[in-house]
Amino acid sequence: MWYDNSGIYPAMEQLNTVGKKIFLLYPHSVVRDEMLDWLIMAGYETYTVANEKKALKLLEKFPGSIMFINIDEGLREDEWEGYIRGILENPKTKDSRLGILSYNQDRNLMKKYLMEMVLPCGYIQLKLGFEESKNIILHALEANEAQGRRKCIRAECEDDINAIINFKGDTVLLQGKILDISSTGIAARLQSRADLPSNSLIRNVQLKLRGGILMSDMIVMGQRINDNGVYIMLFASKLPEDDKLVIHRYIKQRLQKFIDAVRV
Repeated sequence: MWYDNSGIYPAMEQLNTVGKKIFLLYPHSVVRDEMLDWLIMAGYETYTVANEKKALKLLEKFPGSIMFINIDEGLREDEWEGYIRGILENPKTKDSRLGILSYNQDRNLMKKYLMEMVLPCGYIQLKLGFEESKNIILHALEANEAQGRRKCIRAECEDDINAIINFKGDTVLLQGKILDISSTGIAARLQSRADLPSNSLIRNVQLKLRGGILMSDMIVMGQRINDNGVYIMLFASKLPEDDKLVIHRYIKQRLQKFIDAVRV
């Protein structure tokens, strides 16, 4: 389950009510290795896809999504043109917001996608460099309201046995299962009952997220209304960048696992 900042708990399939899914089709290495981390940390729900047929089915399944297409790989240029025109003309996918990622600086090619097809997310020349390309993508995402009301991404991890919380209680060491996490806080089910009043401060909480470990003070916000065994906790202070990166890389893994498992 993914959450927005308003406290509403929509199902995954309903996430586009608070933000849009962003697909990177055949992303270049610089996009996959650097820009993907940045997009996740900036609060954009971003996935990579390495199959144009699956990408088409995902656009049908999640209407209104955004997709940036690397036209330097996968298909020939004329095939990419037909593929993109097909998305724009298909009633099931015509609401998708498309953009191009390419090292190709051919002005006629740019004109075709920008002036003839009028792709709303533009044509990003990666030769401009990472920072400038990033700013262009950010502008396109903002113009297409990709983030919605959501300021950060909260990922479900209830099925991950390697997402664990530990901290020292009044008399014993308490351990629990992290159910979901974002850069602002977590929901966790403790293995044993604990006296954790709302607004209480817990010192030195350790979070284990597969290979990543971080420690922070946390504030107990309360328990879930429909399940008082689950505690909502927020980070008591701004996380160091290294800890944020641990969380967001874990969220990136969870996002990708979800989309890879979607049957289309």
